[in-house]
Amino acid sequence: MKSIAWRGVGKEVKVVAKRARLARQMEQMKTGDLDARVELVQALIPIGLKAVGDLLQEEVEYLAGNRYQHGKENRRWGNQGGSVYLADQRVPINVPRVRNKTEDREVGLETYRKLQAPQAADQQVFLKLLNGLSTHRYRESAALAPEVFGISASNLSLKFRRWSTAHLKRLLTRRLEGYDLVAMFIDGKAFAKDGLVIALGVTLTGEKVILGMEQMNAENSKSVGQFLDKLKERGLRYQEGLLVIVDGSKGIIKAVREKFAGYALLQRCQQHKKENVVSYLSLGPTEDLAYPSGAGV
Repeated sequence: MKSIAWRGVGKEVKVVAKRARLARQMEQMKTGDLDARVELVQALIPIGLKAVGDLLQEEVEYLAGNRYQHGKENRRWGNQGGSVYLADQRVPINVPRVRNKTEDREVGLETYRKLQAPQAADQQVFLKLLNGLSTHRYRESAALAPEVFGISASNLSLKFRRWSTAHLKRLLTRRLEGYDLVAMFIDGKAFAKDGLVIALGVTLTGEKVILGMEQMNAENSKSVGQFLDKLKERGLRYQEGLLVIVDGSKGIIKAVREKFAGYALLQRCQQHKKENVVSYLSLGPTEDLAYPSGAGV
């Protein structure tokens, strides 16, 4: 009987502790800063619509006092149409207005201003489109609230370009000294009508890291050398020795020897060598050229 009683007491203690924790969280919501409350509201869909209205009315009451209260410098001034972001979706709402009687000007609501800024919306759109979701079918997957707008194909394309541009800039300007590299691949690729030179690093633990890429029309030593200089300026560690695998371009080889003199060991990519050799041969549709391991030039 004692053990049963103890189990009951334990459950009661857990319930009390849980209630106390929830009470603390609610208190933190009430006393927390506006950014934290806005972030919480944007996660509550579709309940967020009502929460948005409550937040706006709280600020109106703070600025203008209770309804029909006299003696306040600010007063309520009707409503107007507007919109806020809930997650990555834009929803229309009626926005209360406040006017300052002394200065004869409208007082903007800080809550409304913050809710108009999408939090991570561009990143969410970028990831969804990157994973194969069509811009023309995005609306079908975004049925969080029937009133949403601003998710047309053109609007989504704009968000995708905006976030991908910012993400690419961060990728190509981040510091590199934190990577313990043992090898680096340098290769030229064609993308549409543009030429790109890409550097891919391999760390001591085998992790592949995109170090940088540069748009250039020709793989000459001057252009590639400038690209390597940028990597060095960003903290590329090569002084302990670096195996550099290249596609055979004379410009790339010359640039590597100049910029990493005495620290780089050059290796010709076997796959590129194989492709070059095969291009001079007349092989049948089922024939292939075996390229022995370790026979790179």
